[in-house]
Amino acid sequence: MPNDSVVEVRQSRINFVHMIALGDTLISEDVFDTLFACDLSKCKGACCVEGESGAPLTEEEVDRLEGAFEVVKPMLRPEALAVIEEVGLFEVDQDGEFVTPIIKGRECVYATFESNGTAKCAFESAWRQGKSDWPKPISCHLYPIRLKQLQDFTALNVHQWTICDGARTCGASSNITVLEFCRTALIREFGEAWYDDALEIWKAWKNRDDAH
Repeated sequence: MPNDSVVEVRQSRINFVHMIALGDTLISEDVFDTLFACDLSKCKGACCVEGESGAPLTEEEVDRLEGAFEVVKPMLRPEALAVIEEVGLFEVDQDGEFVTPIIKGRECVYATFESNGTAKCAFESAWRQGKSDWPKPISCHLYPIRLKQLQDFTALNVHQWTICDGARTCGASSNITVLEFCRTALIREFGEAWYDDALEIWKAWKNRDDAH
């Protein structure tokens, strides 16, 4: 847990740059302020379908894809398997980053579809069924948080996307912040101690707002 002096310093930073330093991370104030909770009944898993490229992958995740693919292969559609056969389990986008392949400029090859048209991640389905220990790419697990690697820090920002309007409405009605919604993914990426410290900073942030 951060001590009071550290929180006070961070609060002073917020007033000027709207980012909070925690270890080697910089957290945007939007992570604390934005209300967000996925509502699949509204979006139908559009984040698996929309966008100009596939989900970002880390080098470690690229190394895991082969084993993970064998688990989810029976779940994937023929058109997805055809794309994977052609381009492989991952691609390199125009920015030189590893990403999942997509089908005809649309959905991720690892997306599956329920009878009502809702898209779901095959990796996550396998994980929930106990067939895999890998939930899904961390970029997907963390969404709407996006990570950006800086020279000395990892910056956490909230991505704004119109397809998530329903999630913001749901978050507002349930009073769930991005920090709370992404708890499991944040612990997966940064550890439980980091998350506990982030919660303490969030409490200080709320107290600052209440004082005004």
